[in-house]
Amino acid sequence: MKILIADDSRVMRQIVVRTLRQAGFGDHDLIEAANGQEAFDMVNSESPDLVLSDWNMPEMTGIEVLKKLRAAGNDVKFGFVTSESTPEMKEQADSAGALFFIVKPFSAERFDEVFAPILG
Repeated sequence: MKILIADDSRVMRQIVVRTLRQAGFGDHDLIEAANGQEAFDMVNSESPDLVLSDWNMPEMTGIEVLKKLRAAGNDVKFGFVTSESTPEMKEQADSAGALFFIVKPFSAERFDEVFAPILG
């Protein structure tokens, strides 16, 4: 399986990759995007099985990426790993079709709990 990690912070992408490995998902093909537009383009060019997206990114926010993908008929499994969390953000994510909303800081245990049912 291929997992796209979209975050404008290179350090945060590395932390997400490390946490995925710690949670036992390191054998998946892990690819990275540094902004929302790159994430959108990579979903179309790389066809990942799962997208882990930050909320606030340059060029296009994570929620904009998700809405644009859904509007184009793309139903890739998509969710958020973000430092910000408000009830409004969670509501927007749910209504746009996000499968999860993980708030930083996160743990390998939390990743396992969320991703095991999704990734099998």
